[in-house]
Amino acid sequence: MNKTYLFSLLVLLFCGLSFTACNDQDYQENNLGMDPLTLTAEQSADVLQEINHAANALTLNWTTGNNGGTGNRIYYTLQLAKAGTHFAEPYAALSQEVQTYSWSVSQESLNALVLDQFGGTPGQKCDIEARVLTQTPGWEKTLSDSLSFSVTPYQPVTTTLYLIGDATPNGWNADNATAMERVDNGIFEWEGNLKTGALKFITTKGQFLPSYNKGTDGQAVLRTSDSEPDEQWQIEENHYYKVEANLLTGDITFTQAEGNRPAFDHLYFVGNMTDWNFETMTPDALDPYLFRIGRVFDKGGEFKFGTTKGSWENMYKATVDNAPYTDTHMQFVSGYDPDHKWFLKDEETGKAYKICVDIRKGQERMLMKAFTPYSTIWMVGDATPAGWSIDNATALQATDNPYIFTWTGTLNAGELKFTCDKRSDWNGAWFLCAAGNDKEPTGQTEKMLFIDKSDEELKNQYLDINVGDIDQKWKISQSGTYTITLNQLSETVSIVKQ
Repeated sequence: MNKTYLFSLLVLLFCGLSFTACNDQDYQENNLGMDPLTLTAEQSADVLQEINHAANALTLNWTTGNNGGTGNRIYYTLQLAKAGTHFAEPYAALSQEVQTYSWSVSQESLNALVLDQFGGTPGQKCDIEARVLTQTPGWEKTLSDSLSFSVTPYQPVTTTLYLIGDATPNGWNADNATAMERVDNGIFEWEGNLKTGALKFITTKGQFLPSYNKGTDGQAVLRTSDSEPDEQWQIEENHYYKVEANLLTGDITFTQAEGNRPAFDHLYFVGNMTDWNFETMTPDALDPYLFRIGRVFDKGGEFKFGTTKGSWENMYKATVDNAPYTDTHMQFVSGYDPDHKWFLKDEETGKAYKICVDIRKGQERMLMKAFTPYSTIWMVGDATPAGWSIDNATALQATDNPYIFTWTGTLNAGELKFTCDKRSDWNGAWFLCAAGNDKEPTGQTEKMLFIDKSDEELKNQYLDINVGDIDQKWKISQSGTYTITLNQLSETVSIVKQ
């Protein structure tokens, strides 16, 4: 055979193979007409445990299947149902997705699914069936494959916990019990002053039962009846304490601390532009001494900051009358006078501002700056369609409101965050997860953390934190269709699974 002819034939063959590889995902190849649809499972845990709530419990994978030689896209639906129900009322894990061949679920999400959707009982094995179905335009045939797996769910512990007792700030008043902060599943923290005396924990404000009491080994035990022992922990010395409660292990710790906390947990913006109503400011996610608010100012006038809603005492004020909004000086006034306020001129209104207030004693300051919204917001991360490629980051869609962006599409299991400028060195402006790193979205509107690693003014707002080291992302544990709504003025986001 002629060598030139042979070389040309090989080139044509290579090009043909390359063309096929580039177009398989677009379903342009008609040779998808014979491949079977096969569903397989990778089960990481069949007995679920809340202590492992964030770990993967199950991954379902399926092959491409075929499109009957039509060359059209294949749409996949993944359903789960309690075994023996013949999918009479299935749960749709995925619905009409394209180019999706896997679905993963965490132990916590699968546990909720078994209990809420399939009537499972904690501690008892529940048999589940899964099936994947295909639908191809131009082809009447529906392909399907199914499999079964078993899972034993757990009873989740409470999501709220309160301190109660004569050692606590509010005594034995269950209606005014001291709330602890939920750090993770079953893990709660609180810091504050405790007195000599006894205390325990209740799960519901206003109700003495259920409660967590001190067991014979010092561990926390759940008490659900008045007939059960009512042992309590004893505080031996008046002091500032850090209290940590792990209901999954039963460990309760009381650690004496120095009490490095701000004087107030709440701050309110009030002035002519609020009609002298108190607007709640947001505590900063990194620095508890900072409070923030973003709003559009349609009218000007005086303003100051309150520490108790509706109270004109104990306020943070300007140091001179009619101080310009660029004046950073601020003072704490325990009574009513002096009553110096900042003043925003009418010609300075008609736009948005963001305000940061620092209430460190002796270092009080008010930082206010006009805010120009970003024209585009993108998301990156292995949960997003473009992965970690910042050059190809997925853009959110603009709305009629210049501050609000939205997006609906498929997210994979993995991390995500939002970039405002797509800087290739990753040191630009970001909206990050305020709750911490690798935190599951709440499914509700939640606060974000705005960091601009290239903005010296913003970096200088943090006196003790290097913002260049902050990289807190959301963690999607369950792949599927999500709708994202992001407000860059209020710095809030909702990431909702459909």
